[in-house]
Amino acid sequence: MRSLLQNSTSELRADLLSAKAVPALSAGFTSGLGLLVSQIAFGSFIFSGPLASYSSQGVGLVLFGNFAACLIIALAGGYLGAIAGLSPALVIVMATVGFTMSAEGDALFVTTAVALIISAVATGACCLLIGRFRLANLVRFIPYPVTGGFVAGIGGAVCLAAMSLMGAKPDWRAIPALFEPSVLWKWSPGAAYGIALYLAIKRWGNPLILPVSVALAGAAYHLVLASLGISVEAARAEGLLLTSTADGSLWPALFPADLVHVQWASMAEQAPYMLTLILVAFICVIMNFAGLELATNQELDWDREFRVTGVASMVAGLGGGTVATFVVPASLRSKLLGATTRLTGVVAALVIGIALFLGDGILGFVPASLVGGGILIFAGLGMLDEGLVKSRKRLPWSEYGIILLIFIAILSFGLIEGVGVGMLATLVFFAVRLSRVDPIESQFTAHERESNKTRPVPDRAILLEEGERVQAYQLRGYLFFGSVCPLAEHLRQSLRGASRPTCLILDFSAVSGFDFSAVNVLSRFLQTAHAAGVRVALSALSEGLRTGFEHNLPPTVYAELLVEPDVDRALERCEDIVIAEWRTNVDKADERRASLMEHTVDDLERYLERQIDFEDLLEELRPWLNPRQYAAGEALVGPDAPQEGLQLLLAGRASGYDSAGTRLFQCGPGEAIWPTGASDQKAASVVADDSCQTMVLTPADLGWLEQHEERLTLKLYRYLLASRFQTESGAEQ
Repeated sequence: MRSLLQNSTSELRADLLSAKAVPALSAGFTSGLGLLVSQIAFGSFIFSGPLASYSSQGVGLVLFGNFAACLIIALAGGYLGAIAGLSPALVIVMATVGFTMSAEGDALFVTTAVALIISAVATGACCLLIGRFRLANLVRFIPYPVTGGFVAGIGGAVCLAAMSLMGAKPDWRAIPALFEPSVLWKWSPGAAYGIALYLAIKRWGNPLILPVSVALAGAAYHLVLASLGISVEAARAEGLLLTSTADGSLWPALFPADLVHVQWASMAEQAPYMLTLILVAFICVIMNFAGLELATNQELDWDREFRVTGVASMVAGLGGGTVATFVVPASLRSKLLGATTRLTGVVAALVIGIALFLGDGILGFVPASLVGGGILIFAGLGMLDEGLVKSRKRLPWSEYGIILLIFIAILSFGLIEGVGVGMLATLVFFAVRLSRVDPIESQFTAHERESNKTRPVPDRAILLEEGERVQAYQLRGYLFFGSVCPLAEHLRQSLRGASRPTCLILDFSAVSGFDFSAVNVLSRFLQTAHAAGVRVALSALSEGLRTGFEHNLPPTVYAELLVEPDVDRALERCEDIVIAEWRTNVDKADERRASLMEHTVDDLERYLERQIDFEDLLEELRPWLNPRQYAAGEALVGPDAPQEGLQLLLAGRASGYDSAGTRLFQCGPGEAIWPTGASDQKAASVVADDSCQTMVLTPADLGWLEQHEERLTLKLYRYLLASRFQTESGAEQ
């Protein structure tokens, strides 16, 4: 952090002398004025009701937190031109802490202030730990319906709170009373101002609208009071204007000696709301990071931003302030005005700081309902627009219903209950949606796809005839109780009837995870398959799945499972079983054997002709060929094998593998093995499956043949091309 601040200081000096200075001063001053107005309104609301006699000190707490966070984030954050402030979403929770605190007098204010300070420090510490240990990816993914419903619910709660602040009871049963003259004149000016301010900023987007409108509205308000003969003192007595409660000083709002008034038992009762405040602050931090990335099309280092936000919140709290986070619209405005420099945020912070240290004299002239209630309605309408209106255009009705549910729950029961209902609804919705995702990515039979093992012509013919008796399922995604039950039922259906397979393959290579329910359900299916006499091959099992099956299956059932590293090996094992079963069950005089011989005659003729061509080719090439012998497991081609040239396989079998160890093909007698990189084969190595004998044609000898034995060279290439074409045709079949 120290190095970041040192670099920031040098950046500031450079920016002050650059062309960015003027737009930075303009954007920073404008954003600072807007923040100052909104933060005063938020502080006045948080410290209203039973805390109204401490409103100035409360405003001081909010302004200092805003000042400290804005300054630190501007200096050390990754986004140049960042502006920080108190989010409206936090205002309701902070106000709830004060409204429900069981204390009175100085003890009420001090205990509430300390609770907010502790919450700020705790939020900062958690953010700092997340950034320090690079855990941002674990918390950045919050379902959009939850955030949308949260924003909408907070927006509605802020609007209702604004009405309450302006003397109107936010109850649908009291709607007729809102239009009584004695009540109407209290809330209507502030509501009209808030709505007009929201529409004006949405229409024109000029950042000066907020501070200028506050000044004009305040002046108009005082003119109306004067025309009605209401003095400033009388207006303050009626609650029409804010009242200074701090004797001219906004900060520090608390002194060490005040801590004797803290009622720790009352604070302990507020633990649920304090935890909610920390949770809501987390949500605000995450939403603001994501929103800033989306709006600016710029990737942020979330771990760094969490560290900086954590330090900012801890400094704000330890200095006697509240938590503050990114303000996306103001931060985005820095980019739009060409003020992408740390100087912008510093100027905004200085505007707040100057107002903070000048004192609260100006607060006594601020219209309570017009500015306090109007600003809250303005903020609430913005959140309602973002959470309810814009979300409707983006989401299907099923997910939008979750937003409406959270919105209604927050307004009806409270913030904690609303967020809890929303998380529960999202989990249920997620489970239902996930259970509808087919866990079977693909399925095939051994008739449709063969293993990479090279087989004799009769065996290939058997697989063409009996390949349907091997059914393979490639699974995907996360296997849990909602998706694995339909999968198990589908697999059980495949075991019924005359078309019951001999072997079943379950490939787990694309499975990302599982729960115990999935292991339990699949274990019961494996026992059913064992009882039905069906062999099951499991490929690409994770260690967790392997252990789960071992612990949940009887030893006799587990011992019968064919566990292979990949689907190709599993397919090979199942092919072997089908071929062996066919040979065991088919009598020599059986019509099926005669049919097999009839179908393989042409293939056998081609195979024999190919072998004759191969032996003839070897005889002509013998003067240029060098014999090689390889033991089982020895590499013919690969990083540890010499690159001697083209190898013609005389006896034995060898398999080609990619860099991950997956078998790509198997070679038999009469096939060619090229050095690594000498052809378009993707094998990183070719290893002998058993004892192999090859003949090597070196590149030098091949070059000599191309120059002096054109006929023989063409014959070699013709054989290699025909061999490759035949191999690929057999693989496709």
